[in-house]
Amino acid sequence: MSSARPLSVANRVDAIDILRALTMILMIFVNDLWSLTNIPAWLEHVPRGVDGIGLADVVFPAFLFIVGMSLPFAVNARRQKGDTDRVIIGHVLMRSVALLVMGVFLVNGESIDETATGLSRHVWNVLACICFIRLWGVYPKTADKWNKLIAKLVVVGLLITLAMVYRGENNSRFAPHWWGILGLIGWSYLGAALVTVFARNRILILLTAWVGFAVLSMLAAAQVLPQAISIIPNAISGGTLVGLTMGGVVISTLFQQYRQQGENRRMTLIFIVASVVLIALSVYTRTFWGLSKLAATPAWLFLCSAFTILAFTAIYWLVDVSGKAQWFESIRPAGTDTLLCYLIPYFAYAFTTLLNLHLPDVLLTGGVGLLKSVLFALLCVWITGRLNKVGVRLKL
Repeated sequence: MSSARPLSVANRVDAIDILRALTMILMIFVNDLWSLTNIPAWLEHVPRGVDGIGLADVVFPAFLFIVGMSLPFAVNARRQKGDTDRVIIGHVLMRSVALLVMGVFLVNGESIDETATGLSRHVWNVLACICFIRLWGVYPKTADKWNKLIAKLVVVGLLITLAMVYRGENNSRFAPHWWGILGLIGWSYLGAALVTVFARNRILILLTAWVGFAVLSMLAAAQVLPQAISIIPNAISGGTLVGLTMGGVVISTLFQQYRQQGENRRMTLIFIVASVVLIALSVYTRTFWGLSKLAATPAWLFLCSAFTILAFTAIYWLVDVSGKAQWFESIRPAGTDTLLCYLIPYFAYAFTTLLNLHLPDVLLTGGVGLLKSVLFALLCVWITGRLNKVGVRLKL
């Protein structure tokens, strides 16, 4: 298993796309719970300082894990196309910067002073999202390269203008107050991707890297991180977030090796054993630092990794082995153009607010409200699919 030989790039694994799609639907769903009343507490985030976990607390780590699962496929595909490590690392850096930029813009929108800025929060978000789509969207192959360059320069100018006119709470200026969900994904992707490139499919190196980030997570929880690494962004030095992504890299690399050997049953056994070990680690470390998403504790890292491994294994047997991928065809856009799908709610909330549209209270309460949020998430997926069909795509 420690061989550095390149893995062949198999056909696209439906299970990864579908798991990503289901995770994105859940993300939109839990992000919409703010609009509801009288819903079960276990669906929402557990408050800061509380030992526990809700449904909303397992969605983001699952997404980070899936980001890691996609990495070996992406890196191997680029190598087979002839890309050097330098070219691949350049792509990784550009993609990370894009995620950081998007994350920071959306975070600033959360605390915008609408009067001082001259723009409402929803208008700010929509303008930023349009810029993201134009800057990192897929242009037609027939598009003139100079027109594309000019369009992108105009978009960059608009983003800079938005940043300059921005005013937040207490007249604060545009800044990375925190990195936002997309920014945290960007840092985690950067750390795990660099390891993946240099490891060259050597599972021992990948596993050692995962252990290293898990140890960093425990050191951070114990507040004994070495002072020397304080210059590294906390999203990486804290260990937990990159540990989630590295877990996905390890599982994906093992998955490709076992799949090439036709060892589905052995792979499943290994994944189940790994999940049991991770759950045991979660139970053990919880006694020291608790179980908390907001505190990014080691127990959260281990437990959510186990949940995602088990979910992937079940979906793989259903869609790739048993051939039931068509069951999930309607939600596939959420798995193949996930970033665009993530941005759709910003347009939806702006649309309803600017037009002063309000749903009756009965549709925002209890079980009926939950159904509304599920349908809203599915509507976002449908819109993403329609946009894809007319050529609107996001590709980093």
